[in-house]
Parts: sequence; C-alpha cells; structure tokens
Amino acid sequence: MYKIVVLISGGGSNLQAIIDEIQAGNITAEISAVISNRADAFGLERAEKAGIDNHVLDHTAFSSRESFDQSLSQIIDSYEPDLVVLAGFMRILSDDFVEHFKGKMINIHPSLLPKYKGLNTHKRALESGDKQHGASVHYVIPELDAGTIIIQGIVPIKESDTSDSLQQRVHKVEHQIYPLAVQYLAEGNLHLENDKLLYKGDVLDTPFIENLK
Repeated sequence: MYKIVVLISGGGSNLQAIIDEIQAGNITAEISAVISNRADAFGLERAEKAGIDNHVLDHTAFSSRESFDQSLSQIIDSYEPDLVVLAGFMRILSDDFVEHFKGKMINIHPSLLPKYKGLNTHKRALESGDKQHGASVHYVIPELDAGTIIIQGIVPIKESDTSDSLQQRVHKVEHQIYPLAVQYLAEGNLHLENDKLLYKGDVLDTPFIENLK
C-alpha cells in the first residue's frame, strides 16, 4: 500500500480532502501519520476521527530550526512513507530536510506558479489585473515555491472579486487538485526524473491543468 505522511499546522482542510478521497476509494493509499508543529491544530482532530496516528512536535521546544527538522525527519522516516504531503505546514524547512525527502515531498501554493511565489498571492493577482488565478501542487525543493509543478487548478477572476472572495474560491480548488495529485502519484504512473515530470514514461512539458469555476 502506498503510504503517506501529512504535515500540518492548522485546520487541515486539505488533509480532510485527501482523507475523504481515500475513504471514497478514489485514492489507493493510506495516510500513515499526521504531524503538527502546533498542539491546537484542528487537523489533529481530523486525523484522530479518521483513526490516523498523529503527533505534535512543538517547534518552540527546539533551540534551532535544524534540530527541529532532525526530530521531524526521524518521526517521518519511522513510517517509511512513499510521499510527504505539506498541507498548511507553516514552517520554513531547512535545506538538509528538503534534500532528504527530495522527489517525495509535495506542497500546494495558492497561485499559478511561477507567478506570485510567497505570500499575499490573491491581493497581488488582483492588483496585477490578472484574468485568472488558482493553485499549484509542486515538488518541494530548497528554493521557495520553485519545484516542478504537478497540477494546477485555474479559476477566472471576477470583476467583483476581493482578496477574500478570491481566496475562498481558490481554497475550493485546492481541495480538488491536491487529492488528484496524490492519486496520480499513488497510481505509480507519475515520476520525477532529473527535475522532469514523467507520466507513463513520457515527459510532461506542462503540468496537469484543471479549469474550474
């Protein structure tokens, strides 16, 4: 069975979206563990309800980012996962940690990368007069939001949109494309080779695209 470890810091709505698709039989995989750096993360309750092992690793108890990442790595490795999923994990990870899980760790970002890396993506898209916006699932590399893109969900920007309304629609997109990315990987047809995305052995020049309302 394809094994997943999910890292969270908050509500865990993307975690829930993946749990739901696994329980519905749409993803042939299991979430072996959920790990949070915050004890009050609601995602831990989601994991508990689904019968998933869950851990709290409080980053404030560590003297350095590196020592926290070493302990986090040890917990993850104990489950021998095929994939590490960052689902609202609000920590900058050290280069050593990222390299350790290279090619098997993914993240979701609320923009159509490579546009708008970092924060305030919805506000920046509106200020730039963009006609569309969305979210991207990508492999994690040391450079922020710069790893190979697996799938993007695109939503049109409405004239009436505010940062809040756009954020809400993009969040719904995340709940659709993140489980899809996990499904593609769990099927075994999608691979990363020399920073190129291969699907059934063929290089994908562009990521999978989902056009959503």
